[in-house]
Amino acid sequence: MSKTITKPKSAPEARKPVASRKAQAGQTKKDRYYQRFHWTQQIAHALLLSSFTLLGITGLPQKYPLSSWGQFLIGAFGGIETTRTIHHIAAVILMLLSIYHILDVGYKIFVRRVRLTMLPGVKDIKDALQSFSYNLGIAKKRPQMGRYTFEEKMEYWALVWGTAIMGITGFLMWNPIASTGLLPGEIIPAAKAAHGGEALLAVAAIILWHLYGVHIKRFNKSMFTGKLSENEMLHEHPLELADIKAGISERPVDPKTLRKRQIIYWPVAGILALIMLFGVYGFVRVEKTAITTLPLEEDSVPVYVPQTPTPPPTITPTQGSGAFLLASDTPIAYLPNGEEDGLTIAADSLDAGKLMLSKFTHQQPGQFAVSELAAVKD
Repeated sequence: MSKTITKPKSAPEARKPVASRKAQAGQTKKDRYYQRFHWTQQIAHALLLSSFTLLGITGLPQKYPLSSWGQFLIGAFGGIETTRTIHHIAAVILMLLSIYHILDVGYKIFVRRVRLTMLPGVKDIKDALQSFSYNLGIAKKRPQMGRYTFEEKMEYWALVWGTAIMGITGFLMWNPIASTGLLPGEIIPAAKAAHGGEALLAVAAIILWHLYGVHIKRFNKSMFTGKLSENEMLHEHPLELADIKAGISERPVDPKTLRKRQIIYWPVAGILALIMLFGVYGFVRVEKTAITTLPLEEDSVPVYVPQTPTPPPTITPTQGSGAFLLASDTPIAYLPNGEEDGLTIAADSLDAGKLMLSKFTHQQPGQFAVSELAAVKD
């Protein structure tokens, strides 16, 4: 009969209960985290969040200035001039952030040669249809997605599209004189409509889509911590987790090759950066177009009142087809060719230099200036 020999446990390990050892093993697996975002991406996201929020809360009140909430926000910012200034500063921050993002993406593509995981493909369409079917209870399992889900790709490219639209229409409105020198004048109100409509769409997308999907349905802290737990990776990005464990998620670059690529890329990136920065400067400094809003003055401007009243006009009789008759009670009658049915000109307000004209037959009154009386006479 064989006897099984077991290795004796150490004293500290033997004193631990079995449940505690299992919980410790599970806790170790649960606390395993994977790097998702670099600290530079976290700072860029914070700047994007700040600039977008400022653009929203300063731009929408200008779109609806007569609304109660619009007037409240404009007053809270210190008036329309301060609101415009804050809006312009936030727009410049967004433009500078866009320049940085273009250079950062270029470095990853041309120097590190990373996989273009943010580009949409046929699989994203299939994932969207399967996710829709899963939410309706038709499909039995959720789609397996990689580093970026189809929702994240839609948000990213919507941001790119929206930033381009807001930048182009913002330039047209910020510099209307320069813009209408090359384009028809109708482009300015069209740009205003597109700018406001895209702003509403962007704010609605952030509130209804992004906040719900990232912070309400499942609170994703990866943009703030830079990491995701293994359980979160299994739920949201199982294909990326599989690539990480297989060691094929990143393509290592030889240091010598990396240095050669950097020598080529940095001068080109520097030239592009100078061109784009010059474009931002021109965006801001081409012309001053914002109308300065003057504060309301409490003292009203006095109405002009002549020191002496205007004397009544003196009509000089002239030769013509009719005659002017002046009575003591100030009616003036013009009887063409001696006819009884003529025009009566009553000096209703001679001090103001006006004469009241009425016709006997139709009783249609009207006002004629003294200078116009000669035309009536002739």
